[in-house]
Amino acid sequence: MEWLGLQFVAELPASGQILLDCSHNPLLVLVAYLVACAASFATLDMAERVVHAEDPGSRRIWRWIGATCLAGGIWAMHFISMLAFQTPIDIQYDLGVTLFSLLIALLASWLAMHTLSEVQPSALHCLKTACVIGLGIAGMHYVGMAAMKSSATAYYQPGLFALSVLIAIGASFAALWVARYLSEGSGVAHQLLKYSAALILGAGIISMHFTGMAALDLVLPEGALAASGGDTGHLQLGLTVALIILLILGSAISAALADKKLQNKENDLRRVNALLSQLDQARMSLQQAANYDALTNLTNRRGFNQLFAEKLSQKTSEGGMLAVMFLDIDHFKRINDSLGHDAGDALLKVIAQHIKSSVRSHEDVVARFGGDEFCILISLRDREEARGMAQRIMHKMKEPIELAGRRMVMTTSIGISLFPEDGTTCEELLKHADLALYQSKGAGRNGLHFFNSSLKTRASFELQLEEELRSALRQDHALMLYYQPIFELKTGRVTKLEALIRWQHPVHGLLTPDRFIGIAENNGLIAELDNWVLRRACRDLGELSRHGCAELKIAWNCSPLNLAREELAEEIEHALHTAGVAPERLELEVTENALMGNIANTLVLLRQIRALGVSLSIDDFGTGYSSLAYLKRLPLNTLKIDRSFILDIPTATADMEIVQAIIVMAHTLHLQVVTEGVESLEQYEFLERSGCDFIQGYLLSRPVPLDELRAVLDEINQRKPVLGVNPLSLARDTFAPASLDPSLKSLAPHAGASIVRPIR
Repeated sequence: MEWLGLQFVAELPASGQILLDCSHNPLLVLVAYLVACAASFATLDMAERVVHAEDPGSRRIWRWIGATCLAGGIWAMHFISMLAFQTPIDIQYDLGVTLFSLLIALLASWLAMHTLSEVQPSALHCLKTACVIGLGIAGMHYVGMAAMKSSATAYYQPGLFALSVLIAIGASFAALWVARYLSEGSGVAHQLLKYSAALILGAGIISMHFTGMAALDLVLPEGALAASGGDTGHLQLGLTVALIILLILGSAISAALADKKLQNKENDLRRVNALLSQLDQARMSLQQAANYDALTNLTNRRGFNQLFAEKLSQKTSEGGMLAVMFLDIDHFKRINDSLGHDAGDALLKVIAQHIKSSVRSHEDVVARFGGDEFCILISLRDREEARGMAQRIMHKMKEPIELAGRRMVMTTSIGISLFPEDGTTCEELLKHADLALYQSKGAGRNGLHFFNSSLKTRASFELQLEEELRSALRQDHALMLYYQPIFELKTGRVTKLEALIRWQHPVHGLLTPDRFIGIAENNGLIAELDNWVLRRACRDLGELSRHGCAELKIAWNCSPLNLAREELAEEIEHALHTAGVAPERLELEVTENALMGNIANTLVLLRQIRALGVSLSIDDFGTGYSSLAYLKRLPLNTLKIDRSFILDIPTATADMEIVQAIIVMAHTLHLQVVTEGVESLEQYEFLERSGCDFIQGYLLSRPVPLDELRAVLDEINQRKPVLGVNPLSLARDTFAPASLDPSLKSLAPHAGASIVRPIR
């Protein structure tokens, strides 16, 4: 039976003689198998590149390269295998038919690559495509066999012929199916799977060939004599063809590998660019937050100081007068106490608009320094011009305001200092305006006062405090440390404490740091004061260890001026050694501006301190002017978000976004995040959702002395969930004003209300 030019027989013809001593060269058979495996590997590699290529043009190129590799590999395998075929007769090959078999292989390979380039084709689709590809490969093989020209007639056994076609289809289906799992993934295991698949697919391809050869019987006509096959050069030709095709396949694989590395680098670059873009957005948000007040959209203290310095420099060189006006809303605290903070915020917005409408929009600067404190900077020709503007503001403030269903009238106290009459620097003028403001408030409020020499009595008072502070540093009982718990959200326990200095003054009572830290810094006492706090904190750490708190850490605030001292690292090491405390239990807190003051020297000092084992934290983050480029170079462990960003949460969407951006940025830089000033359960829940690591604030506890600390820690750590309520919600009524010491009662509006000003 003859079909498509092939002779099929159930039994061989009665006449003629069968060539029984046909064989194959083992070396060329092995070479043919290696070529088949290499072609399979190259095809799988090209298919992977097609799937991952983003440009349609690149996909088409890799698809054609893969088709060429597969077709060339299969055809070369067939050609080498035929060269390995040794017979006692002379065999020639028709060139046209041989090239036609190559065209069939190319078409089948292109169809294979087209399917391989699809993402997760279905099993049915793979099977249909495998049938077409398998028939194409079998067609290539048998068309190539038809190219043989010899004196013998080729007959095929139908069973083995059909088996060879099924093997071709099976190998094609296996290639398509394996490619589904190789389109994604990387690493050593992925490569080993690809190598294994190539060996199996190569075995399937060559098995098809030799199954087809097993189906072949060569029959000589009766009486014909077998002659020498003359295959002297077959080995050299086969090895040459193998070398050429392997070089081509190797080049294609190398190109695919290079393209993969290039694409990975491009993807890495995109991720880096995306991260940099996010950091830029966070930096812009931080800059916006650093220069503008989120509630009123007025300039904040930092932005005001920048504009003030510019105008002061201009007036110094060109001549002219400036007026600095401090405004404080009279009895504003009563609004928060009676109507709540939301009403207080709404009132502040109205007041801000009243003030802005009373000044010259383009020439004057209006800023909110925090709370109910506002500051105005104006250019003027004489002293009375400042008085006239202050009176306009006071008159505007007396307009009735509708708030929370009530009609109310607010008043303001104003203090004014003039340049150059009352000072020539920003600090001096602000200080004198503040002194004048206190005079207005002391005179019964709802008035204005200019700075005058009589206010310098305050300076005398500060001088007295300086002398008494020097004496207190030599005593052992005047200064003391209070500790505020820092709660770790992950463990649900207090794991840190912040050490906060207090001064028990014999006349003025318990003084908080804002009353005497400035005096210490201005009079060269800050290094001695910081060292006292360091030694006492280390001593208290040892005391806590002896009472079962061996894992607590203490955070110690370091003055910016102290960071300029090279001996700071030695003092820390000496204090730790004297107290017998592990360095890992001490954390040094410094502010952004302190870090950026002299970044080169600061970086050296911080690395020395970090080498001791002491942790480093950046305090009040977001209120200074740190650079992200420098921030990543600093050997920091912790970033503490300033309470100004937490104060208006959850009502302030912008503050929430800024806090989330800071947390993401900090975690990107492998820093832990502490948020201070947490005073409500809503703030706590928001920070917990945002991934914050630690919280600190009046929701947990006010600062307490060491002898009261153990009870506070036990109370916080032993809180249990009640009826599904977060355990920290039990703190709402724990620290009512009645529980505060007398020096703190004035800062607590009422039970359960937020504390307006922080106590450090």
